Amino acid sequence: MSKNSKAGFTLIEILIVVAIIAILASVVLVGLGPTQSLGRDARRVSDLHEVQNGLELYYNRCGFYPGSASGGACGTAGAVASWAALSTALTGAGVGISSVPNDPSGGTASYVYGVNSGATPQNTTYILEATLENGTGGSWNGYTTPSIPANMTWTSTAAPSCAQTNNSYCITL
Repeated sequence: MSKNSKAGFTLIEILIVVAIIAILASVVLVGLGPTQSLGRDARRVSDLHEVQNGLELYYNRCGFYPGSASGGACGTAGAVASWAALSTALTGAGVGISSVPNDPSGGTASYVYGVNSGATPQNTTYILEATLENGTGGSWNGYTTPSIPANMTWTSTAAPSCAQTNNSYCITL
């Protein structure tokens, strides 16, 4: 007597296992959503501090922050009307900055830079702003809304509010 049985899984069994794995994976990914947004918020705050360090290096070399002032060791800085222009100013100043971070979401959200180019003396105060995804979380620990000086020129169409209620996180000097 010969038995003609083959060991293995049937197609139905494999499809059931794949369906169970897909359901479990979707549950895990849905659960990680808030954690990922908190991570992006922490990255945004960290990015602002990195740019702040770059701005201080720029100021130490040039005598002013990037904006519309001229003179100093850096010559004419030109208007900084976008985040890309700020990036160009910082990387081209010869202060050891090779890149300026962008928003980690990669979408339309971006960072905002403001400088007091309309005041005297010019370009001696700045504000950096990032819009966070969450109104709560560790990024807000110890945060107080800074005052926004007058005569600021912004890299965006509107000045940031810098208020936690608007998820607008700012660093100023």
